[in-house]
Amino acid sequence: MTNPPMRAAIVPVTPLQQNCTILWCTATMKAAIVDPGGDIDKVQAALTHHGLTAEKILLTHGHIDHAGEAKPLAEALGVPIEGPHEADRFWLARLDEDGRNYGIRGVVFEPDRWLVEGDTVSIGDLNLDVYETPGHTPGHVIFHHAPSKFAQVGDVLFQGSIGRTDFPLGNHKQLIESIVTKLWPLGDDTSFIPGHGGASTFAHERQHNMFVSDRALAA
Repeated sequence: MTNPPMRAAIVPVTPLQQNCTILWCTATMKAAIVDPGGDIDKVQAALTHHGLTAEKILLTHGHIDHAGEAKPLAEALGVPIEGPHEADRFWLARLDEDGRNYGIRGVVFEPDRWLVEGDTVSIGDLNLDVYETPGHTPGHVIFHHAPSKFAQVGDVLFQGSIGRTDFPLGNHKQLIESIVTKLWPLGDDTSFIPGHGGASTFAHERQHNMFVSDRALAA
């Protein structure tokens, strides 16, 4: 079997067991760390274990369990932070406050690059497409690698569930719209890693997810 162009490793971080995900280009062994919310020593150990060179940090959104330790990790590795969309400035500005509330370290920062729909982010020789997917937070984005039929969806969609919308600036109608108009068109055969829990496919969720299955949405 040929080596796939991209590989992924999940490092659960923070007491909220958030899926910090390391994505890497197998040709160059260059990596991006997606949503390093905490436990950055574990993240760095995983990079070493897989023999990877970190190139950047990518953020799907600004919640504490996804972004709390992005800045310290970026400084430790000497890499830039890309994402989320600027509409999540509200969340990034209160990381220290939210960190105190959750007992997690939160370091306020601004990313080196805000992302918008149509942008691409590079990892080694790979290019991933950026889609704006508001609802869970207003500035949430996802990353899609079409050749691998893979998406990193943060807290938009989970195996069997969807992102919460009861936090400040959450919007349930907007979240459903993001799933239907941004995720589903990427194809049923797309595998995804969510911000919490196990991986799944869009086909599986369209059939079985009680919130956004085709049957549930048609009701």
